[in-house]
Amino acid sequence: MGFHFPPSLLLLVCLCTTLISAIHATDCSSLKLTGGKKQYSNCTVLPALNSTLHFTYNATNSSLSIAFTASPSKPKGWIAWAVNPTATGMAGSQTLLAFKANGSMVVKTYNISSYSSIVEGKLSFDVWDLEAESDKDGKMVIYGSLKVEVSAEKLNQVWQVGPGIVDGHPMKHDFDKANLAAVGELQLVEKLSPAASSPSPSPQSANSNSGYGMSVTEINAGFWILGLISLIAFM
Repeated sequence: MGFHFPPSLLLLVCLCTTLISAIHATDCSSLKLTGGKKQYSNCTVLPALNSTLHFTYNATNSSLSIAFTASPSKPKGWIAWAVNPTATGMAGSQTLLAFKANGSMVVKTYNISSYSSIVEGKLSFDVWDLEAESDKDGKMVIYGSLKVEVSAEKLNQVWQVGPGIVDGHPMKHDFDKANLAAVGELQLVEKLSPAASSPSPSPQSANSNSGYGMSVTEINAGFWILGLISLIAFM
């Protein structure tokens, strides 16, 4: 004799499964860095080029530590992450660019004054602890720390991937839709709404979840599940 579940119960199971999947999809704590030798307070899936950013903002000394992860567009290519202090695009970007040279990963700095001028040079702010690594699948990670403006709440970030290096110079990246979309704001300090009664325990990016405690998505999903259970109980 088999078991027969009422349609309402099956509907509840399906909805709960969908909601739980959505929760896990936004749980950035599941992102793992290659090597995993450093820990960061926040992480976010960037909206283009299959890339991620882990970061820790230290307001006491106005510094930002980052780990940017992406795959170059070709096996011998490069990846880059940048801050633009004056605009929202590539021109003016202060860039950390990583690639493999003679079998070892290196990170170089580029002050990109224009789209036609990509010259290695000193950035407009201090950077330190620069290093990079890659895994067997070709994914690369740039590690570094940089000085930001005192009391900064957000930064204009730009990231990119490229096909290769010629005579020590990075080749131009593609200008596909994903490449052009690789810009955005990095929220260093979470802005509270006027109705908020208590400060956030730690800074978060606009679309990140550090994995400590429950996110707004998780709480909302919990209320939905409880509401559905109550509704079906009276059906």
